[in-house]
Amino acid sequence: MTQPASAVPGIQELPESTLTVALVGQPNVGKSSVFNDLTGKAQYVSNWPGKTSEPMAGSCDAQGRSVQVIDLPGTYSLSANSAEERLVRDYLIHQRPDVVALIVSATALERNLYLLAELLALPVKVVLGLNMLDVAAQQGIIIEPHVLEAALGLAVVPLNAAKSQGVEELIQAAVCLAAQPYGYTPNRPEIRADHHSVLEELQRLIAAYVPAPYPVDWIALKLLEGDRQITEMLQPLLGEQWPAVHAILMEHEDAILAIAGGRYEWIGRMMRAAITQPRAGQLTVTDRIDRVATHPLWGILILVGILGLLFWLTYALGTPLQTWLDVHLVQAGSVWAQAQLQAAPPWLTGLLVNGIIAGVGTVLTLLPVLLIFFSVLGILEDLGYMARAAYVMDRFMHLMGLHGKSFLPLFLGFGCNVPAVMGARSIESPKARLITILVTPLVPCTARLAVLATLAPIFFGAQALWVTWGLVALNLIVLTGIGIILHEGFLGGEHKAFIMELPLYQLPNLRSIGVSLWQRLVDFMKMAGTVILVVSVLLWALSTFPGGTIQTSFLGLVGQKLEPLGRIMGLDWQMLVALMTSFVRKENTIPTLAVLYGVGTQGAGLGEVLGSRRTQPAALAFLAVQMLFIPCLATLATIRQETRSWRWTVLSVGLLLAVSLAMGIAIYQGAALVGWK
Repeated sequence: MTQPASAVPGIQELPESTLTVALVGQPNVGKSSVFNDLTGKAQYVSNWPGKTSEPMAGSCDAQGRSVQVIDLPGTYSLSANSAEERLVRDYLIHQRPDVVALIVSATALERNLYLLAELLALPVKVVLGLNMLDVAAQQGIIIEPHVLEAALGLAVVPLNAAKSQGVEELIQAAVCLAAQPYGYTPNRPEIRADHHSVLEELQRLIAAYVPAPYPVDWIALKLLEGDRQITEMLQPLLGEQWPAVHAILMEHEDAILAIAGGRYEWIGRMMRAAITQPRAGQLTVTDRIDRVATHPLWGILILVGILGLLFWLTYALGTPLQTWLDVHLVQAGSVWAQAQLQAAPPWLTGLLVNGIIAGVGTVLTLLPVLLIFFSVLGILEDLGYMARAAYVMDRFMHLMGLHGKSFLPLFLGFGCNVPAVMGARSIESPKARLITILVTPLVPCTARLAVLATLAPIFFGAQALWVTWGLVALNLIVLTGIGIILHEGFLGGEHKAFIMELPLYQLPNLRSIGVSLWQRLVDFMKMAGTVILVVSVLLWALSTFPGGTIQTSFLGLVGQKLEPLGRIMGLDWQMLVALMTSFVRKENTIPTLAVLYGVGTQGAGLGEVLGSRRTQPAALAFLAVQMLFIPCLATLATIRQETRSWRWTVLSVGLLLAVSLAMGIAIYQGAALVGWK
C-alpha cells in the first residue's frame, strides 16, 4: 500500500534484508510515474511542477531482494530555500537510503545535472534514470546514454516512464549498486582550484564539532554557500571556534561562485561528451504553441475557453447521464425495495429506501460529472498546459500580492481543496502561502460543482449552464476580493517575482490518465460506501426519531430553530440542514435533501421533488450559499495542519460563513426589490 512516508513505520524499522531506494528529481521529470510502476500503486501524476508535496512509500521485489521505494518531493536543488528542498536533503542525510535513483529529464539535462552535482557531495550511492529521451529527440536533442555513463562514472539507465520502459532495469541497477561494497567512484565536481585551500582549512576547523550524521565536507561546502539553516545549526556548536570560521566566511564571500563555477564546469564537460544540441535559433513545437498559449491576451482567452468547455461538457454529457442514473438507480431502486419489503417493519423500509437508496444512490448519480471533470483535468495536466495557465494568470494574481505559482494549488482546488491547501507548501513566501491557503476554500471543488451541476438544471432548466458560469464567476470574484483585502493587510503591497519551469508539451498518456481517473473514481466509491453511507443512515435516523415524522425529529427541531435565518434567504429548514451537513462533505448536500424531502418514499427523483418547492430567487440564493459556504471538515483539518494555527482556521470558518450568508441574503432580498419571483 502507498502511504505518506512520514506515516510509514517501516521506513525506520525495516528488516535487514530490505533495501531502501529513494527517488529524487526535479519537478516534472517522471519520478512519480517510476514510483507507480515499481510499487503498483497509483500516485497522482501530472505534467506540471510541484505536485508531490510529501514523501510516499511503496515496495517491490528486485533480484530476490525486497526493496522499499521512497518518492521524495520534486526539488531543484539541495539548498534550504523551500520546504521541499529541506525535506529531501534532511531525508538523505538522516535516513541514509541504500541508493538514490536520480530521475532526470533528457529535455533539460544541463539543469538536472546541477542537482546530481549536489547529490554527489553527499555520502550516498547514485544511479541515474534518463527519462524522456524520445521527447528530447523530437526537440533535436540527441543523448548517448553509454557515453554519459562513462563520463559520469555511474550507472545511467534510459527510461520512458510514461510507457513503463526501463523502470525494471533502473531498480535492478540500484540493487546491484547497493550490493557493491567498493568500486563506486563517480566523477564528482570540485570547487574551483583557487578555493581548495579555503575549503580544506574550513574542514579542519569544524571537523570536531560537526554532529553525526552530517558529513564534514558537505557542511563546509554549505557554510561557504551561506546556507542559513546549516550556519544557524553549527554556530552554537562551534563555541570559541566560531570567530575563526566566521572570519574565513567573511573573507571569502565569493566562495559560492567558486562552488557553483566548479559545478558548471563539470556539467559542461558532461554535456560536451554525450549530447548534441539543436541548432541555435531553431524554434521547437513548444515554442510555437507558447507564442499563443502564454500571450497576455490570447492566453487568458484560451484559459477562459477551456473552463467554459469543461462546464459545457458537464451539462451536455453529464446531466443526461445523471438523469438516467436517477431514474434507473434511485427511483427504480426505491420502487423495488418498497415492493420487496411490504411485510417488513416500517423502520426497516424507511432505513433502506429513505436512508440508503435515497442518500447513497443520489450521490452515485454524481459519477458522470466527476468522470467528465477529472478526464478533462487529466488531459490538461498531461499535455503540459497547467504551467502555462499559471504563467498567464501571474499578472492577475498580483492583485492579491501573489504570483502565478499560487495559481497551481488554486486550480488544483477545482478537484479538491485538501491537496490544494497542501500544494501551497511550494510557495516560498510565508505570507503569500498563508493568503493562498485562506482563499483556496473559495475555489469550487468537484464536490460543490457536482452539487451545482445536479441542482441547477432542476431549478433553472435550460438556463442552468449560464447560472453555473455565473456562480463560479461569483466565487472567483469573492476569492479575488478577499485575497486583495488579505494582501493589503499582510503584505503591504509587496510583489514577489515568479520563476517557474514550463514543461515541454507532450501527447496525453491515456494510460496515465486512465490510472489516475480510475483511482479517483475508486476513492469516490469507497467514500460513498463509507462516509456517505454512514451520514445518510444518520440523517435518516435524525430525521425520523423521535416521533416518526420529519417535523418532530431531531433534525426538524434544529432546522425549525434556524428557520428565521433561512427565511430571509427564502430557504426552508431542510435546506439549512443540507448546508450544515455539507460541513462533513460537500456531497452530503444531495443525500440530505433526498432524505429530508422523502425522495424514496414519494417514488420520485430529487428533481421531481425539488422542482416545484423553490422559487428561482430562493434557489439561486441557496446555490450561492452552497458555493461559498464554510470548508468541509477535511479541508479545515488541512488548514490547521498547514498553518499550525487555530486562529487562522477559525478565521477561515468565520469569514466564509459571514460571506456566504451575506451573499444569500443579498441575492434573495435583491430579487424581491426588483420584483423577481
